[in-house]
Amino acid sequence: MIADEELHKYFTDLLRTASLILYGRITYQLMIPFWPEVARDRSMSEVGNEFARVFNSIDKVLFSTTLKQVEETNTKLVRGNIVEEALALKQQPGKDIFAGSLSVASQLSERDLIDEYRFVVHPVVAGKGPRLFDTVRPRESLRLDFLGSETFQSGAVALHYRKHT
Repeated sequence: MIADEELHKYFTDLLRTASLILYGRITYQLMIPFWPEVARDRSMSEVGNEFARVFNSIDKVLFSTTLKQVEETNTKLVRGNIVEEALALKQQPGKDIFAGSLSVASQLSERDLIDEYRFVVHPVVAGKGPRLFDTVRPRESLRLDFLGSETFQSGAVALHYRKHT
């Protein structure tokens, strides 16, 4: 991923539309404690610091069977079923719920629980690693309606789709 100022601003604006981020353990531990520390120390550029502040202000749900506790006050640790928890969360009022981990997004997509998809394609060809739809086995093909795109100076492209109804 190319994390430049322009992409940080894009992700900051996107995060402002969320009331909750769902994480698996691995991605959560990549994000925490790094971004909360940046929010406290203001150790990056103005754009990076604003991303950290917005990220830090959003509630998070962490799905993990191995972690015993979390230190962040706005993070809820859930050991139960991701699908059941997501269904319950979708019934609550609030802004958007983001799936911030590949493992979480895959499970929710497989159960048809994702309403909109946002992909940021970077100009990097990865020869190996996890792929979003390798583990997804939707009940039928996943049809999406295109809502928009944004191209960045780095060559990254943000794509926005809604589940076809």
